[in-house]
Amino acid sequence: MNSEINTDASGRKTVLNTCTEPCAIERGMRLIGGKWTGSIIYHLKDDPVRFNDLCRMLGGASRKMVDQRLKELENNGMVHREVIDTRPIAVEYSLTEFGRSALDILERLRVWSESHSG
Repeated sequence: MNSEINTDASGRKTVLNTCTEPCAIERGMRLIGGKWTGSIIYHLKDDPVRFNDLCRMLGGASRKMVDQRLKELENNGMVHREVIDTRPIAVEYSLTEFGRSALDILERLRVWSESHSG
């Protein structure tokens, strides 16, 4: 991300070293920046959580939204999905090591957000 903007004698601007693909920050935001994604990761930090319980924890999120985000997180290798063979059948989710690696970032974001709200 060492882009520069040069201005020629006529005042025209050109950008040197433009990003031709998503930069590291954009790639990271695509992993954890989606609506409800960070909250889902945060709620899975301690123990595996069943789908219905996770939906209750995320009071404002629809079941469809939670399901979509969990599928994205699973496809990205951040969440593990396990079907529990009980009656009725339940599904629980837990963080992978890759998913756990985002917790420090989310905790720092939480602290930053709380210290700048007002």
